[in-house]
Amino acid sequence: MALPEAMKNMSLPVIGSPLFIISNPDLVIAQCINGVVGSFPALNARPKELLDEWLNRITTELAAYKAAHPEAEVAPFAVNQIIHRTNDRLAHDMELCAKYKVPMIITSLSAPTEIVPMVHAWGGVVFHDVISVKHAKKAIEAGVDGLILVCAGAGGHAGTQSPFALVQEVRKFWDGPIALSGAITTGKAVVAARALGADYAYVGTRFIATPEANADERYKQMIVESDAAGITYSPYFTGVNGNYLRQSIINSGLDPENLPDRAADSMTFGSTRVKAWKDVWGAGQGVGTIDSVQPAAEIIKTMRAEYQATRKALAG
Repeated sequence: MALPEAMKNMSLPVIGSPLFIISNPDLVIAQCINGVVGSFPALNARPKELLDEWLNRITTELAAYKAAHPEAEVAPFAVNQIIHRTNDRLAHDMELCAKYKVPMIITSLSAPTEIVPMVHAWGGVVFHDVISVKHAKKAIEAGVDGLILVCAGAGGHAGTQSPFALVQEVRKFWDGPIALSGAITTGKAVVAARALGADYAYVGTRFIATPEANADERYKQMIVESDAAGITYSPYFTGVNGNYLRQSIINSGLDPENLPDRAADSMTFGSTRVKAWKDVWGAGQGVGTIDSVQPAAEIIKTMRAEYQATRKALAG
């Protein structure tokens, strides 16, 4: 299967992953005008009426940038939709995505059987998050255009399989686009993802430590100061396994090595309620390569240079 036409105008084969709370129009626009797909969860726009404003701003500013810089490689943007019965905004948010003809929809949780034909009707593409071969096959049956393989080491909710295992198993039955997620923070890692068989690298944690990201400054600094050993993998905070910054768990009054039984504990400690994403911060195992808070444009520029230099070195 050929890569989607809308995704060919990229300066680097990278998709910025949709970061809950953190991704916003500032970050998305900065990613897109620098040649990588920028994305955000629809649920980040709160109240729901704000989503119309966000989509209008993103589409308007990207169109204006393209007009002013016709030679630039301006990547498309994506909106993440949670396919679950608890998401009572889904119909509303999809109507707005249709209104603005969002180029790419990233779906999570349930297979997007009803979403795919809607997106295809306006000319968009659908990529779906999966953590196993079983989930990949269900997504393909739903008609998705691409798969996002969320492997071990990815920030936030993540799987446990090695990318060396999952990518190669999926490639046995799927020749369509694959984006690979899991501790990818450098241009060298992007080259490795493609060598393994992926078409795109899916990068999240690296873009948290940016001025554009809607993240607490302490969160950004903690990422800069952390390494892979500072990541804790646990289902405690949301009921789904995820990777979190160990220090943020400690700062919330918990012991990362002895988290309470989730079924027996309400996550209320004294008068403080610990909340995932707000108090306990997600991050991937690639944090050890992040040494500073930088604008998204500078991060992408550095990654592009590393990517090109690594490809040249391997070819030589």
